[in-house]
Order: sequence, then C-alpha cells, then structure tokens
Amino acid sequence: MSSTDPQSGSMPKPGDTQAGAQAAARSAERDAIHEALESRLMAIEAAARFHHVELDRDELRYPKGTTPSPAALVEWVRDGGLWCRAIRMRFGQLLKIEVASPVILLLRDGSAALLTTVDPARNIVWLKDPRAASGDPPVAVDELRLSQVWSGETLLLRAIRELTDENAPFSFLWVWGLVRQEHKLLRDIIYGSVAVSFLTLVPPLMVMTVIDRVLTYKSLSTLSLISLFFLLAVVYETLLGHARRKITFIIGARVDAKITLHVFKRMLRLPLDFFERQQAGVITFRISQVNKIREFMTGKMMSTILDLVTLIVVVPVIFFIQPTLAWVTMSCAALIGVIIVIFIGPVNRAVGRWTSAETQKSSVLVETLHGIRTVKSLALEPQQREMWDRRTATSVQLRLEASEISNWPQTLIHPLEGFMSRGVVLLGAAFAILDPGTVNPGLLIAYMMISSRVASPLANMARVLDDFQEVRIAVGFVQSIVNQPPESVNPSAGLRPRFEGHIEYNKVNYSYPGTKTKALDGISFEVPAGTMLGLVGKSGSGKSTITRLLQGITRDYEGFVKLDGNDLREINLAHMRRSFGVVLQENFLFRGTIRENIIAGRPGMTLTDAVRAARLAGAEEFIERMPNGYETWIEEGSPNLSGGQRQRLAIARAVIHDPRLLILDEATSALDPESEALVNANLTRLGKGRTMVIVSHRLTSLTECDQILVLDKGKVADMAPHLVLVERCSVYRQLWLQQNRHLDSSAARASGPAPVLAQGD
Repeated sequence: MSSTDPQSGSMPKPGDTQAGAQAAARSAERDAIHEALESRLMAIEAAARFHHVELDRDELRYPKGTTPSPAALVEWVRDGGLWCRAIRMRFGQLLKIEVASPVILLLRDGSAALLTTVDPARNIVWLKDPRAASGDPPVAVDELRLSQVWSGETLLLRAIRELTDENAPFSFLWVWGLVRQEHKLLRDIIYGSVAVSFLTLVPPLMVMTVIDRVLTYKSLSTLSLISLFFLLAVVYETLLGHARRKITFIIGARVDAKITLHVFKRMLRLPLDFFERQQAGVITFRISQVNKIREFMTGKMMSTILDLVTLIVVVPVIFFIQPTLAWVTMSCAALIGVIIVIFIGPVNRAVGRWTSAETQKSSVLVETLHGIRTVKSLALEPQQREMWDRRTATSVQLRLEASEISNWPQTLIHPLEGFMSRGVVLLGAAFAILDPGTVNPGLLIAYMMISSRVASPLANMARVLDDFQEVRIAVGFVQSIVNQPPESVNPSAGLRPRFEGHIEYNKVNYSYPGTKTKALDGISFEVPAGTMLGLVGKSGSGKSTITRLLQGITRDYEGFVKLDGNDLREINLAHMRRSFGVVLQENFLFRGTIRENIIAGRPGMTLTDAVRAARLAGAEEFIERMPNGYETWIEEGSPNLSGGQRQRLAIARAVIHDPRLLILDEATSALDPESEALVNANLTRLGKGRTMVIVSHRLTSLTECDQILVLDKGKVADMAPHLVLVERCSVYRQLWLQQNRHLDSSAARASGPAPVLAQGD
C-alpha cells in the first residue's frame, strides 16, 4: 500500500518532511522558552504578592524573544515598590538564609523556583514550582540535584522598611551618601594618599642630608645611595599618584551616573501641571546644576579630604624640624581661614544674584529654540535678540560684581600663601643669624620644601568654604525641581482593573491653582462602555478639563470620577494611562523612524502592528509614499511632515495597543479638510468596541457620536444625540448655526428667484 498525500495524490518529498520537522522543532523550542519565561514571571509575582504588591507585566521591559535579564527583573520589582537585589549564591549560603519570605532561584533553562524552607541539619532546601497548585507541597532538593539546574542566580525581595536612597529628598548629605557608598575605593585612595604623603617627605629630607652631610664630608657613596632612594621615591610617587587619580575618576563617574539617573527619574515622576507652571529654560538650567554639585563632591571636596590626609602626615614633621617656623606657618593658615569666613556672606549673595540672572538668560535660549518656527515665521529675531542681549548684559554685570567680591579674599590670601611657602626662608635666615646653630642651611631648605606642601592644602581647605556656598545654591536649585511632590507617592499602588470604558462623573468641582472661578461646576454625567461621546462648548467651558481629570493629570477635585465603577483616584496611574489612547491638538513626535514613533512605549509591538494602526488612522497612504516607508527618519520637530501627517501618526500611536478608551482632544483641528474627512470616516471604525471621548470645536465631526455633552461655563447644558440637541438645546443650536450659517445662506440663494438682467428704456 503506497503512502500518498490525500490531497494531491503525490508522495511527500524528503525535503518537505525535513522542513516540517525543523518547523515543529522550532515551534517546540518557542513553546519551551515561553513556558520557562511564564514560570519565572509567575515566581516573581507570587513573591511580590506575599508582600501585598501586584506587579504589572506591562512595566517589564526586555527585548522580545529573549529571557529578561536579572537586572531587568530587579528594575521591574523596584518599580513595583519593593526592595530587590540580584545576587549569585552558593548552596551553603542558601542554607544560612532565614526564609521569612519567598526567595526566587533563577534556573538555567529560564524558569524559576521559589525557595520556601531550608534544613541545614539535613543539607536540603524545599522548593516550590510557581506553576503548581496552591495546595501542592514543596519538594525537598539536595545540593547535587539543585546544582544540575541552578547556577547560583538568586533574587531577594522584601518590603521597603526605611527611606531608601531613591525616595529620599535630594540634598547635599544625600549626594555625600552616594560618595560614601564607594567606601572601598575611598579606602584605597586614603591609603594611597598616606603613602604619597610619606613619599613627599623623602626629597626634602634628602636635600637636607645632601647639604648638611654630603657637601660637608664630600661623600660620593652617600650621594649615590641618596640618589637611588630619591629615584625610587619619585617612581613610587608617580605610580601612586596615577592610581589615586584613576580611582578618583572612577568614583566621579559612578556618582555622576547615580545622580543623573536619580534626578531624571524623579523629574519624570512630577505632575504635568508643575511643568505647565514652570519655564522649560528654568527647569533645564536648574537641573544642569547637578554637574556642578558632582564636580565639587568628587573634585574639590575629595581633594580637600586628601589634602587633610597630607596635613596629618606633614604638619607633625614641620613642628619636629623647626617649631617656631611651624607656628608661623599655621598662624598664616588660620588668618587665611578668617579672611574666607568674613567674605562668605557677601560672596554668597553676589553669586546668588548672578545665578538667578543666568537662569533667566537660559529660559530665553530654551524658549527661542522651542519656538524657533514661530520666531522665523513672524520675523521675531530682533525682539528675541534684544531680549537675549538684555539678559546677557545683566548676567555679565552681576558676574563681574560677583567676581570683584570674590577677588578680594584671593588678593588678601595670596601674600599670606606666598609667605608660607617662601617667606619662611627669610625668617629662618634671620633666626640663623641671630641665634647661630638653631637653623642650618639644609634644614632651612628642607623646611621650605615641606612647608610648601602645607601652604597649598591649607589655602585650598580655606577656599573650599567659598566654593561650598556656590554649590549650596546649586543644591537649592536642584531641590526646587526634584523635591517637588510627585504625581504619585507610591507608583506601584492602586487598582489595576481591566477596563471596559464605562465613565461616570458625579458632582465634580474643580478650579485651576491660583484661580477662584470653577473650571468644572457640579459636573454629573454617565457614559456606558462602547459609547462615542462628543464634548462641545465655547472656549473655557471645561471640555479639556474633563479629559485632564479622566487621564489623572490632576486628582485634586471634589466629587467622584469613576471608570467601570472604580474611583479614578484608587486606580494605578501608570496602568490606567497605558490602557488609554490619547491624541492631543499638538502632538510631539520623537526623533526616530516612523515605525519607532508609532510603537513608542509599547514593547513587543512589531511592524505588522504599526501597519495595522497606521491603516486604522488613515496614515498608511502617505507613509507608503515616503522615501523609506515606515523606516523614514523624523528629525526633531518633525519638519519633514505636515500638521495633518503628524496628527495621523499620533492617532496611530494611540490605537496601536487597542485601548478600551480613546480620548481625542481637538485631534482633527490641525488637519486639512481632506485629511479630516478621512479621519472622521475612520472614527466609526476606531470606536467599534471601545469608548471614545472626542473634544472638538467643529460640530460637523461629532454628528455621528452616540451622545454629545454640551458644556457652558463649566456646567452641563445638555446631553443627547446631535438631532435632539439641535431641537432642544439653545447653546448647541447657537454653535451649530454659527458654524453652518453658510449652508443656510447657500440654500436660500439656491431657492430664491433667478437673477435677471436690467432692461434699458
């Protein structure tokens, strides 16, 4: 009996069989990877649930088709509000753990197991498969069996019991705490500084020996030995100095990275209304002061600490060599300190005025760059240049004043510093003449060389007080940004429901900060899931305010806003916003390709998803005409796209993840009639199966809405379909007639008597 293909009647080819087997093997491999990944994620979720925290998988970011790294898992757990750390452990260390909460073992195949109990006496641990039923008991595993599947990678997580570095307020002490975390490297630097300090004593002592011994007794052998010691000291001092500077650079780079990441993360947690109240230039300038703080902490302050180590070694030596000259040197250092303290206040005030002027100058620059298209189109270059000139002149004047005040302490310090390093020679010579035998030539030269090592550190320690005032102002600037109350105290807190799109506003009152007029006054309405809702009204009637509250931009309102019966203030902000799609009147496109902009913020989305979203938004036709299609590069400000094209890309970006609720706030206002008609034609298709809230001044784009909410001075005037509102709502009817009067006049002209030519007599 022959084996044939029942469809074609032909024998299967060997190549087809082999290809089918390979495809089946690849499919099985993908299933195994997916199963292992699911096990790992379930283990972490179970451990987090033990601490009453629900993790959101949408917050886990890793390249699609790969297993998330331990670092990515740690970041995911930390974003969820738990302490987490990835470490590599041995079996013996596992036996010493006090298992107060589940410990996650990351297995070699990409899966994970939960460590629930340890038994050191029997040399076994008890593991549980996260995919097992809750009633299944854990399994006992010994070292040999565990070593076959586990390489040592472990995740430890627990609830946060104290104020962590991430949540602590930004301050000078907080930055210093970051520096102190590098205690091992700091210890190496201090050891190296002590060694270098002792080595710096070698040349002066050798010079003293050469002058007082070698020249006196003309001993070449002693000179050769001293030269050898001198050469070795120079080599070791050079190597130690190089190593000390290298370690200092490493500490600076690490601290800089930690500060930069912390400040940017804290800035992203600030509410939107903070950025709306502050000038972008002011924020940019103040955040940039982080560099000044870091340079001071890892530069001048670190050098001062190392100088202190040098003084601890060198000062006793100069007192041993010549106590009288040593007291003179220390008196000069004290006088330098007094001068610096006297000028701290005036310098501080002058630097503060200059820094404030620099902030204003920076705001002009950033504002001009952001609005350069408007500046060019309206020929505003002279006005912006004049404003820049004024701000620059003010800044230069205040800088000169600050420099003048800062110059005085430097001027007064300079002669004292010179006397400490060179004037002591004259004083020592006077002692030698008045009291022969107390100071010999070699000792005097050695003291001069060593005292120069004292003068510079003492002067630098005094100057660091002056520098600290400028850094203190910089710390205040950064604090004014990153220490603002965050949008959410605990980003991981809140409900994470699956949204259907049912919206309810119940007696909502809201006023913008600094105003007494209510933007929303007792707003109450309800929209079932799957409804296409239009919002209309005159400017300032509260349309955009309703959408702002719905997005959770502000939660400082009276009354209740509910989504599917859940109070909006109880829902996790990040989860809610990822579930929504929002298109604004002015949408920002990032520098990158069209494809990257459409799938922005949606890990795992592919080109197929981008094409589907573009087709839904009516953007496919112009994308395909682009030189590189979906890989066409968009520059900053998207100058190679029209307003309508940018808007359609924004709509595609909003619908790519199939949101249950879509908000369009004047989304078609920048479109030309043809593009607007295309988008409006797609609105019905966009709204299928989802709730849509559409804010528009053009009432013709809302006629197909299921319900239209009419607002007037922050209050609900009416809510009904278009035809009903035209009949019974005077506010809506007035808006409709204002926008469509030309249609009525055209109809009247069409129905009126035909024009006739005047007949002459």
